[in-house]
Amino acid sequence: MSTSTDHGRPDPEATSSGLGSDGPPVSDRGDTVCVIGAGASGLTAIKNLREHGFGVDCYERETGVGGAWNWRHDRSPVYASTHLISSKPFTQFPDFPMPDSWPDYPHHSQLLSYFEGYADHFDLRSHIWFGTEVVRVEPAEGERWDVTTRSTGGYGPERTSRYAAVVIANGHNWSPKLPRYEGLEQFRGEIMHASSYKDPAQLRGKRVLVVGAGNTGCDIAVEAAQQAAHCWHSTRRGYWYAPKYVLGRPADQVNDSLLAMRVPLRVRQWLYHWTLRLTVGDLTRFGLPKPDHRVYETHPIANSQLVYYVGHGGIGPVPDIARFHPYAVELSDGREIDPEVVIFATGYLPRFEFLDASVFGDSAGAGRPTLWLNAFTPGHPTLAVAGLVQPDSGLFTLSHWQTVLFARLLQARRDRPERAAAFARRVRERAGERYSGQVKESSRHWFEVGHADYLRAVQRALHDLEGK
Repeated sequence: MSTSTDHGRPDPEATSSGLGSDGPPVSDRGDTVCVIGAGASGLTAIKNLREHGFGVDCYERETGVGGAWNWRHDRSPVYASTHLISSKPFTQFPDFPMPDSWPDYPHHSQLLSYFEGYADHFDLRSHIWFGTEVVRVEPAEGERWDVTTRSTGGYGPERTSRYAAVVIANGHNWSPKLPRYEGLEQFRGEIMHASSYKDPAQLRGKRVLVVGAGNTGCDIAVEAAQQAAHCWHSTRRGYWYAPKYVLGRPADQVNDSLLAMRVPLRVRQWLYHWTLRLTVGDLTRFGLPKPDHRVYETHPIANSQLVYYVGHGGIGPVPDIARFHPYAVELSDGREIDPEVVIFATGYLPRFEFLDASVFGDSAGAGRPTLWLNAFTPGHPTLAVAGLVQPDSGLFTLSHWQTVLFARLLQARRDRPERAAAFARRVRERAGERYSGQVKESSRHWFEVGHADYLRAVQRALHDLEGK
């Protein structure tokens, strides 16, 4: 059993036996599970582990729940106008619906209140250490884990606790991915990553170049069209821009209806193209490059306004950047433009700074772990990652079922070891499987999953684990 205080938190005087006198003290937490991060995936991990009978200590480096959706957090990428790009039914947790009075695509402030309500409803805060960052996670004897923490910012002493298992839920949209261009260091204008963009007032009256055609890049370009003196939007390739509503309904709900009917991918692609021809027409007529891929082969871009502002002259589409000059940017077609502000909406890379990359099979340290179901790593049955997916719909339902599966795996290790061993074999054999069909090879699509295929795979794993 774990040694703890009255509130289920580690006793700082408790140490594990057998440590040498030179070793640091280790607080033995027995069967308790450590969860790293109190965002959406961390919160559902706490809830599901508790519901399956496990003690939980969650470490959150910030002072509140919500993770990336809490705009007060240093690492939050949200900006003033951020809304969901997946509609409410496909975003909410399956056991905690969003209010009926909320819009189809809630604002980020509503998402934060949703997480706060979720934490309060399931009494999760008492299991969270706020203002505490994880410094190291190291394998220990008996397939357990030593987790070293300290106060956020490096203040105070480090402390190590030993856990039966660890769930990593630190998010993957907080470490900016910055491109490299010739002459970038000599450019005299302002350069920022989209993670630093918070309000359109930052663009007012300026000449702005937005680089990147993901959902964030398109949002910022639309805001620049309304506030900046001039806006250019640079993309390397053509993309399909999906309207948020189709036939009067959120687009993801229409697509999910087709998935539920098991409509083949080629047919869904044809229907999508047909819908775009009717609503938008030929994108090249607006000066946008022709897509070099089929629909659903890149992460969907849900934006109903980009083409509108391109058509009204508020956004000038331009190709990729060739190089920077001190007062100009040279494009790949030889033209030069003179932005005052350059915003790189070029995405993020996953970071697990507290864990040796080899644990995830990432020998190059590139941030791309080799996992089964984007959650389980070969050779470490008591370690799981929650939320490391980029779905074509909402994330929270996927994180919920990932952590249910992990909780039941831990139960099986205790009660049905033969089934846990069979699960471990599947992890070794199937690590690296994709659940997204054919997608473009880029870091943006490392964790791409089709939510329907992915949930079916998790369901099969649950049934196999339970012997059904």
